[in-house]
Amino acid sequence: MTMPATPIRRCPICRKPRVAEHAPFCSTRCRDRDLVNWLEEGYTLPGPAHDPEGDPDGAI
Repeated sequence: MTMPATPIRRCPICRKPRVAEHAPFCSTRCRDRDLVNWLEEGYTLPGPAHDPEGDPDGAI
């Protein structure tokens, strides 16, 4: 009986095969693009909007 082939893991940015040196990305370029997305708020998490003028104690 043959074993099924291991699925190729792909870069989440460009979908090329991953490279162990830059995992989970394929290159430094894709790794840096992901970092820029986080720093420029390109990714967001679901939830209520943050009100900077809201409760000073941070209580919910």
